[in-house]
Amino acid sequence: MPIRGQVEYHYPVSLSRPAPLPDSLPLAVPRYRLPLVIGTFAAGYAGTYSALAAGWYTGPRERFHWFNDLPEWKQLDKAGHFWGAFHESRGAVDMLRWAGLSPKKALWYGGFVGFLLQSPIEYFDGRDPAYGASASDLAANFLGSAGLIGQQLAWGEVRLMPKVSFHLTPYARQRPNVLGQSFGERLLKDYNGQTYWLCADVGVFLPAGSRWPRWLQPALGYGAQQLVYNDAATNRAAGLDSYRQYYLSFDLDLRRIPTRSKALRTVFYVASIFHLPAPALELNRKRGLVLHGLYY
Repeated sequence: MPIRGQVEYHYPVSLSRPAPLPDSLPLAVPRYRLPLVIGTFAAGYAGTYSALAAGWYTGPRERFHWFNDLPEWKQLDKAGHFWGAFHESRGAVDMLRWAGLSPKKALWYGGFVGFLLQSPIEYFDGRDPAYGASASDLAANFLGSAGLIGQQLAWGEVRLMPKVSFHLTPYARQRPNVLGQSFGERLLKDYNGQTYWLCADVGVFLPAGSRWPRWLQPALGYGAQQLVYNDAATNRAAGLDSYRQYYLSFDLDLRRIPTRSKALRTVFYVASIFHLPAPALELNRKRGLVLHGLYY
């Protein structure tokens, strides 16, 4: 489903030879949309990093340096970078289409917006004595944007959708200054409560005439537990045994629900970044297979 006011494009489905993205618009689009999108993006970009500089990175500064944080947090932070860049790029591409750009131009102008939005954070981290710029964060940002671009070039649509789900955990109370105090802080910082998913639109890959409902999508998930400190050795010293979790579930793609309401289509579009609660089968090294009647 397109976002509110967006022109909807239909691409022919071919698994052997994908159709190229069209480079022209079928309908006239109001001229005010493109300046509105560009102005909103510029104001949001400047405002976000001004707020970060003034409110988050307020401590001492030192010479720019790098830090390898790839082994930390069971790589859940990298999954978050990928997820964020993917959906920021996806939103930018769709907004540029809504603003009147052809699908091809919208893809190339908006496809790397996620990478451009998230990567300047590494400059701030690189001058923070307690952190450092992360090459693996930059790589995850790039792969998120590239994942969106690659699917649009191959299929003209998104068929493999990264999503996230979250639940509160007791671990944040053990280290609230790092894992968060309020719900909003925990949502961003408590990796124990985050699960990242890859949901597949299998219906589009099946032969014509298949009755598989495209709103029902298999989902693979990844998470971890007992992450109070960033590395396994420090967790063990604190009496914790951090471990990975793998999930098999399904997801409901609300965008496939027919509706004439533009407001509902917008809600369904935004909701498509989240994995909805559903039964799930979990595999981890501590408890083996675990069945969840409802996991989120």
